[in-house]
Amino acid sequence: MAQTLNRGPVSGTAVKPPSKKKPFFVDFYSTAVGKKYVMAITGIIGIGFVIGHMIGNLKMYLGVVTEGDGRAYDIDIYGEFLRQILVPILPHGVFLWIMRFVLIGALVLHLHAAYSLTVLNRKARPVKYQTPRDYQVANFASRTMRWTGIIVVLFLAWHLADLTWGWANPDFVKGAVYRNLDTSLSRLPVAILYIVANIALGIHLFHGTWSLFQSLGWSSPRFNQWRRYLATGVATLVVVGNCSFPIAVQAGIIDYNPDAVTATQEAAP
Repeated sequence: MAQTLNRGPVSGTAVKPPSKKKPFFVDFYSTAVGKKYVMAITGIIGIGFVIGHMIGNLKMYLGVVTEGDGRAYDIDIYGEFLRQILVPILPHGVFLWIMRFVLIGALVLHLHAAYSLTVLNRKARPVKYQTPRDYQVANFASRTMRWTGIIVVLFLAWHLADLTWGWANPDFVKGAVYRNLDTSLSRLPVAILYIVANIALGIHLFHGTWSLFQSLGWSSPRFNQWRRYLATGVATLVVVGNCSFPIAVQAGIIDYNPDAVTATQEAAP
């Protein structure tokens, strides 16, 4: 006779506890669309900074101007103006550091989003293309985005060490922007480095400006020609403007003269 097993009453079924809801930004950023949006928005911040920085540096060509009872290089006055923004509401230089932290945050997010999208794309296509790609579609700028991006980041580190912190410039004087730029770019290898790096930056900006509209969902065949005009204009403006500085220093157009300014203006904090 078969023996039956007595089982106790079933009190309930196993239910998976609800997962904790993620914040909207974290949840959105976990998707490919979210990463593309972050790439586009941080790219716009970067483009705005690069253009603004280049326009500010064009004050190099204004040379010495009269300020009060003394004379100073116009770009040195501009540099002090940036440190004086919102003073006395904020202490001296604080707003400038706030802008720097925003730019650092945008750069970190841009790099992380780019890396994450690369990983997602590789997982989506584990097998490489078996036939040659159509390079009219995937043009030179898009195919070299990774490498131009690496060059730009390495150049940024050098640029900060050279003209912001002064570690790479033995003749660095804090606050003397004109003098520091002249003494730095008077070194031919450094001048060549700046030209090469800014050409890489221009290539990166060209494709970045072109693709950010697509990342934001604003792409349309009717506007593609205008997107190309804008991308070409941004890249050309930045490359021509930034490359003009090492060329002007090497040609003697920009030439620091310690007798042209007062000592107090030269060594402004």
